[in-house]
Amino acid sequence: MTVKELQKMAKGLGIKAANLRKAEMIRAIQTAEGNFDCFGTAVGYCDQVNCLFRKDCLGI
Repeated sequence: MTVKELQKMAKGLGIKAANLRKAEMIRAIQTAEGNFDCFGTAVGYCDQVNCLFRKDCLGI
């Protein structure tokens, strides 16, 4: 997902994302959606199967 797409998604969730880096923005989106804010912290395994960013996070 591009930064522009993430910014649009964040805006729709009421998140001010102008000064956030990509990973920070994704974590804010995860929190707003009711998921754990864990993007980029998984080491080979993630049990958050409904997370929109799971594939990017795990590199799959």
